[in-house]
Amino acid sequence: MSKAIIPFTLLNSELGDIPLVCDSPHSGTFYPEDFRYAVPHSLLRAGEDTHIDQLWSAAPHVGATLLVANFPRTYIDPNRTLNDIDQLLLDDAWPDLLQPSEKSRLGFGLIWRQLNATTPIYDRQLSIAEVKHRIDQYYLPYHEALNRAIENKVNRFGGVWHLNLHSMPNNAYERLQIKNPPHPLADFVLGDRDGSTCEPEFIELIEKNLRSMGYSVSRNDPYKGMQLIANIGNPKENRHSLQVELRRPVYMDEITREPNDNFHIVQNDISKLLKTIAAYLEDRKTRKTTPTQ
Repeated sequence: MSKAIIPFTLLNSELGDIPLVCDSPHSGTFYPEDFRYAVPHSLLRAGEDTHIDQLWSAAPHVGATLLVANFPRTYIDPNRTLNDIDQLLLDDAWPDLLQPSEKSRLGFGLIWRQLNATTPIYDRQLSIAEVKHRIDQYYLPYHEALNRAIENKVNRFGGVWHLNLHSMPNNAYERLQIKNPPHPLADFVLGDRDGSTCEPEFIELIEKNLRSMGYSVSRNDPYKGMQLIANIGNPKENRHSLQVELRRPVYMDEITREPNDNFHIVQNDISKLLKTIAAYLEDRKTRKTTPTQ
C-alpha cells in the first residue's frame, strides 16, 4: 500500500477578508509513492511551478484565501478536465467518454505522458484503477476545496476575484510547438481566455502595476488559461478569474530549481501587488455600498 499525501494546503485570510481567492495548482513537490515514474526525479521536476506558492504567500495577510496543491502536476493535473486523457497512456479502454485536448496530444493532459517530445515519463501503461485513484484522492479533493473557497466568497460578498497562479519555462514557445514567435516571452502572461473570464478593469490594474515595477507583460500569449479559470470565470455573475504566469528565470534557476538572487525582489513586488489588489477590492465594496446622491 503506497503512502498517500495530503492533497492540498488551504490558508485562510489572517487580517480582515476580501473577495479574493488565489490558487497554485502546480507548485506541489510531494511525490506519491505509487507514481512509479521512469525518468530521473530531477527531470520530472521540470513540470513543477516551483516556489510559486512562496512568491504569493502574502495573500492571506491581505485578506485573501490561498489554496496550494501538494502533489505534482505530472502525477495528475488539476488544471485539466477529467476526460482530457490520452488513451495511449492506458492499458485498457477508459470506461467513460474521452475528449483529449491539444494538451494531451503534446503529452500534458490530465495525466502527463511525457516531459517533452522525446522523453516519456513511464516505461509502462497505467491501469484504470491507478488513474481513478489519482482522481479520487487528489484531483477531486483539490477541486472541492477550491469550489468551497469560491462559493464562500460569493456568498459573503456577492462576487469573487480569482487568481490562478503559475510559472512558465523560458522555452514555453518551443514546448508549445510555436515556431518563430513575434517577440520574446514576457515576464508575466495574464490569461483570461480572450476576455471571457475576467473584468477588464481588474486585468488592467494588474498589468499596469507589473509594468510599473519593470516587468514585461502580455495577455493570452502564449497562455490563455485552462480549465480552472474556464470553470470559475463568469463576469456577468460577478465571478472574475485570471491566470497569472511568471517566467521562471525571473525568480529561479530552471536547472537546480533553487531561488535566484532576484527571488526576494519578485516576492516583495508580488506582495505589493496583492496590497494594491486588496485596496481595489475594498474600494469596490465601498462603491457598492455607498448611496448615490
